[in-house]
Amino acid sequence: MTHDLLTSLRPLLTAEASAEAYAAGTEPGDLEQAVWLRLLEHLDAEGPPPDPQEWLRRAVRSEVRRTRRTSRLERPYAVEPADDGGHDPEQLALAAARGRALREAVRRLPGRCPRLMEALLSPQDLTYREIAGELGISQGSLGPERSRCLGCLRRLLTPEVAAR
Repeated sequence: MTHDLLTSLRPLLTAEASAEAYAAGTEPGDLEQAVWLRLLEHLDAEGPPPDPQEWLRRAVRSEVRRTRRTSRLERPYAVEPADDGGHDPEQLALAAARGRALREAVRRLPGRCPRLMEALLSPQDLTYREIAGELGISQGSLGPERSRCLGCLRRLLTPEVAAR
């Protein structure tokens, strides 16, 4: 029964997520994954919704609103000065120190966050597909995983930045 429900909802969710994601500033795959998780939690707690298609449409819109709200609340952690093309030794030394501090903090992250952040910080500028293949995870889970890792990194760095 559950498998049939999920199979029947897949095309609708793909269409809804594709239609809503870009306006919300997110990837359709990330939106789909969030709604699938919400649906599985709903099935576990309450069983199948009375009108699954309508429930799914509402869930997509709710996730879009949550994504917009979250992105409005996010602020840049630090603003780097524009590169004026000069290679002042003091600026180069400070940039190198910031890079070392960042990489040290990345190594202290839990779980697979260090590998993910190293891949994202790689000078090779890897695509999400390449990173997902390297880490052995789905491309759609990279966005939420990246958000969790950045939150951990932010919490690690906040005391160090405040001390300066």
